[in-house]
Amino acid sequence: MNLSFEFFPPGDAEMEATLWRSVQRLAPLAPRFVSVTYGADGSTRTRTHQLVTRIQRETPLTGAAHLTCIGASRGEILDIARQYRDEGVRHIVALRGDPPQGITRYEPYPDGFAYAADLVAGLKTVADFDISVAAYPEVHPEAQSAQFDLDNLKRKLDAGATRAITQFFYDVEVFLRFRDRCAAAGICAPIVPGILPITRFPQVLRFAARCGASIPQWLAERFQGLDDDPETRRLIAASVAIEQVQSLERHGVRDFHFYTLNRAELTYAICHTLGARPSRQATPDPVALGART
Repeated sequence: MNLSFEFFPPGDAEMEATLWRSVQRLAPLAPRFVSVTYGADGSTRTRTHQLVTRIQRETPLTGAAHLTCIGASRGEILDIARQYRDEGVRHIVALRGDPPQGITRYEPYPDGFAYAADLVAGLKTVADFDISVAAYPEVHPEAQSAQFDLDNLKRKLDAGATRAITQFFYDVEVFLRFRDRCAAAGICAPIVPGILPITRFPQVLRFAARCGASIPQWLAERFQGLDDDPETRRLIAASVAIEQVQSLERHGVRDFHFYTLNRAELTYAICHTLGARPSRQATPDPVALGART
């Protein structure tokens, strides 16, 4: 079984402390990599870089940097990739990226990479990066059709990506049907389910509205009436996620990517259910982790 975890750059000292506590908690599960997101308009570029390189330098974990096509020319993006290469970062999550806030239609940056497939191909000219790309079991909201979206995924993988990580979903059948369509299209690379444990249900509804993910009625009903009951919400959230990963495991899934939202509790519990156990070799030095928090 292969695990991977996603974090985002903290905005202040308190969030940074929470993040590093989460890293310390999850590191002993020996994930294949931990990725760090990139702001929709490239706004977190510096913080993403600092966090990835710090993870690489101060922990036994493999850091993976998100890179997008947004807000920079080809030359600028490839310069960033060369910096990562020179700092020992060998894993990139290559994405088209979302337009800046207030912009409704995506337009490629002047002299930039137009789409993720172009970015993947460009990154491969810099180094033999291990590249992950995004997949959309329920179709990217801007795609012309499901087939167009699937063809685009294949282009990204054919350009040199290693695996595809899916947008989050809560209906396991949605993922299984998508995996079957990928296989029928000749896609052999791993399709890794993206798991989003529910910490706040209204937040998940906002995420889903932006990315086109569906929220099953049964899921909404489970959280109904729990706005002022955080303890029960946590129990329900753990139950939902554990049911989801166990069902996926029964269908042969062995790789899982967790959108942690920088919090470890739910993700750790879910991974424990999958059979993940701490590895001493993967435990970071708490002194080093606390040195800058």
